[in-house]
Amino acid sequence: MRSHRFTKPYNWKNYKFGIVALVGILSIFGILVVGSAKESLQNKQILGVVIGLAAMIIVSLIDYMWIINFYWVLYILSIIMLTAVKLFGENVNGATRWIKVGFIQFQPSELAKILLIIFFAKFLMEHEEDINDKFTLLKYAVLAGIPLVLILIEPNLSTTICTALMICLMIYVAGLSYKFIGTVLVILVPVAVIFLSIVVQPDQKLLKDYQQKRILAFIEPEKYESDEAYQQKNSVMAIGSGQLTGKGLDNNTTTSVKNGNFILEPQTDFIFAIIGEELGFVGGCIIIALLLLIVIQCILVGIRSQDLAGRIICCGVGGLIGIQSFINIGVATKILPNTGVPLPFVSYGLTSLVSLYIGIGLVLNVGLQPKKYQ
Repeated sequence: MRSHRFTKPYNWKNYKFGIVALVGILSIFGILVVGSAKESLQNKQILGVVIGLAAMIIVSLIDYMWIINFYWVLYILSIIMLTAVKLFGENVNGATRWIKVGFIQFQPSELAKILLIIFFAKFLMEHEEDINDKFTLLKYAVLAGIPLVLILIEPNLSTTICTALMICLMIYVAGLSYKFIGTVLVILVPVAVIFLSIVVQPDQKLLKDYQQKRILAFIEPEKYESDEAYQQKNSVMAIGSGQLTGKGLDNNTTTSVKNGNFILEPQTDFIFAIIGEELGFVGGCIIIALLLLIVIQCILVGIRSQDLAGRIICCGVGGLIGIQSFINIGVATKILPNTGVPLPFVSYGLTSLVSLYIGIGLVLNVGLQPKKYQ
């Protein structure tokens, strides 16, 4: 039985400086494109990167096995934060997603993603032998369902979907049987088809009006091109206008997607439109490659982990980065319906930025304690 201390002597040759370099380069791109999209936010983005780097270094030196001993405390904290959003949160554009404490405003759902990764890493490790037991699966579903419902009622459907996919990925990594996965898919696919056929009806009650319109705009873009499909249409045009090498950062042409106000929040959900327009196809490919390499590195660290908890933490963080990247870029390129999630380490948003850095810090600590081969 290993004793778990706050920190321990590490072999520094196991520190994954490659991941730190990848995240750092991506963050520099983020600072540049956020500054180009909205210059007034660039200093805040720099502050977020500095705080994130400090948090990452500190967390990377703390034994993750010591951290996960407090898994119930972290779960309860995430529930309290998400409940506080509904009770005391700041309402912005019809959604209550932020809490303001003094001059600090943060988004609990972003931090909750990382806290839930830690919680479920410990939970799944404790249930490694009976992961496919019906009672274990029921407990997992209930424990996952509570924070997901709290995020959903903010309302924040996109973050709910992203978090749910991450939670599904973690239990798959823990050893969920393919028989159970097959059974779920057999049930889920027809339910999804029925759900979509209902929500496109004029008098449906399952989704809010703006959520329904986003789905309809994805199905019939021509009909909604001056309304719900407007931003995605302009995003695709902006990406295409960048051609191979882009128009350059901070360009001031009036036809630019940011200068012409063709997209409302280019520094967050549609940051990839700025990348495509100003850095071109080459810049877009570099951003995608950096994100992909970070995800791959997280998975590789997880494979070499000394235990299941470490493997789940790495795959959870890597999965979260991959899922968010796919959704963000998918929306900007009109592959997916319009929904808002930040592009990891690139979009403006201090809570998301710092939370992801904390996640990378956890991965780095797992990497410092690799499996010892005989």
